[in-house]
Amino acid sequence: MGAATLSDLMLAQPMRAGSFIVTVFGDVIAPRGGEVWIGNLIEFCAPFGISETLIRTAVSRLVSAEQLAGHRKGRRSFYRLTNAARLEYRQAADIIYGQSENLPWRVLFFAKGAASAQIEGAGLHGYVALNDTCAFGPARGPVPDGALALTAPLVGAQHQIRDLGAALWGLDALAQEYQGFLALAAQIEQMGQLPPPDALQARVLLVHAFRQIILRDPRLPHAALPPDWAGQRARTRFAQLYLGLSDAADSHVAASFQGSDGLLAALNPDGIARYDLLRNSLSA
Repeated sequence: MGAATLSDLMLAQPMRAGSFIVTVFGDVIAPRGGEVWIGNLIEFCAPFGISETLIRTAVSRLVSAEQLAGHRKGRRSFYRLTNAARLEYRQAADIIYGQSENLPWRVLFFAKGAASAQIEGAGLHGYVALNDTCAFGPARGPVPDGALALTAPLVGAQHQIRDLGAALWGLDALAQEYQGFLALAAQIEQMGQLPPPDALQARVLLVHAFRQIILRDPRLPHAALPPDWAGQRARTRFAQLYLGLSDAADSHVAASFQGSDGLLAALNPDGIARYDLLRNSLSA
């Protein structure tokens, strides 16, 4: 049975303040200039069980991590994304709001060995170490410095790649996480049309839950995924619900969230582009 109210649903979702603030900045603040009054964060996060003290502590840690920079105007404190954080958030947004990819495969050879450490050091998302010198994964992004790459399509008994996908990337466990997300999405959908403040809360909750999974998903080519892959169904439901909630959610942001120069700006090109990405993912 779906949750009767948004607060019932939120109580079932324990939140870490720092991670949730990252979601709020990524979904709400970054597309509208990247700066917000801390009072808006405190008010928005309160219904999720995140206290003002936790908010201020988490923001301070994000400042120390050079994700945020703060300044005061009168008696109010405002926080904005740093340039490095803007780039990081833009890259994450391409994954969260974009389409799944169907890429060829790549084997990487590391002369210095320690393939697992090389994968982690180069941020090679979706790769697994086959041995100490070789790694295997989808051919996404440039070849890392110092590595030799072999990029090619699969030939032969291609059905075996599904067995490899399950064995090398732990897709069964990932599928269970996506099933949990689909259950959350169904509960949100059952709430029907929400007023603007609740629509924004529901959308951010949806993004937060999806982000926790999709940024860990190796995002394998279609041939390596099981039939009726839960990840694709989750991406479709995410896009549908996000678009359905956004008119009301965006109206609340425009009317209530403030930067140091007043109400937040209209959506910037990156913010507009994410809607195009979501619509394209539904029509693909």
